[in-house]
Amino acid sequence: MGHLRCVIAVHGGAGTMSPNPDLEAPYHRALKAALAAGAALLESGGAALDAVQAAVVSLEDCPLFNAGRGSVYTAAARHEMDAAVMDGQRLAAGAVACVHGVRNPVLLARSVLSDSGHVLMVGEGAQCFAQQMGLAMEPDAWFDTDERLDDLRRAQRQRRAMGVPAPLRDSGHFGTVGAVALDAHGHLAAAVSTGGLTGKRPGRVGDSAVIGAGIYANDLSCAVVATGTGEHFIRTAAAHDVHARMLYRGQSLQEAAPDVVFGELLRIGGRGGLIAVDARGEVSMPFNTAGMYRGVQRQGQAACTAIFQDQAPGP
Repeated sequence: MGHLRCVIAVHGGAGTMSPNPDLEAPYHRALKAALAAGAALLESGGAALDAVQAAVVSLEDCPLFNAGRGSVYTAAARHEMDAAVMDGQRLAAGAVACVHGVRNPVLLARSVLSDSGHVLMVGEGAQCFAQQMGLAMEPDAWFDTDERLDDLRRAQRQRRAMGVPAPLRDSGHFGTVGAVALDAHGHLAAAVSTGGLTGKRPGRVGDSAVIGAGIYANDLSCAVVATGTGEHFIRTAAAHDVHARMLYRGQSLQEAAPDVVFGELLRIGGRGGLIAVDARGEVSMPFNTAGMYRGVQRQGQAACTAIFQDQAPGP
């Protein structure tokens, strides 16, 4: 297994949440299932990239989260999904944006990394590539949930009442899912997937599909995935900023990650958080919102999950 203890961390989105133990339990179970999917690969000597992909597939298939099944609706009442993966060993990356009908967008992002010769593919071209790669496709009904449709109708009513031209923010909840991992060989990887913003304009792309904004991984420093107001994460190159602070300023992960979330990001009005793991297996999960669904599992240890600020899922 090597001398390193592998570790995986996941998140299921950040934002404004109200404590309710009955409602929280399914989220804890889903986060632990995602951790278990990734940890099983890591503990058998598997690659970090495969582990984060497995964790995100688990979250995409769970309708509780705004990714894959359960994705939010655009203003046109459709689903447009973004996803990305990055391998910290080779700095290889793959991303997709504005895709629909692809059951697991993260698998399409992985195919972009491994088989396309490109980094980012969007829309119909990405759809065709998914079919060429033989990825599972689903009808629109697979992605539909009554709760997400209610969110859209509520947002549309609020927009009409307020005369607001821009999409509203999912009542303050940002439902991206993501995973970061360190494997037993010392390699880092990250994966992220999202349905975006409720009521977003068709064609809008957030930070999840933008390498360096919502995702980054480099064996020299860390692996990072973000969740929150995507436009702000793009404008601050938030995920890459964590890496840059470590590599060029010499900060530790525990210094760099909070500095990004509570510093430049917050200064321009950005809300959300991120999860990150460094090359030594240290984990940081800062967020500037009321809560962030998150969890971590270390080799040989039980999974720990948390939602609110006063809950610590473990160092």
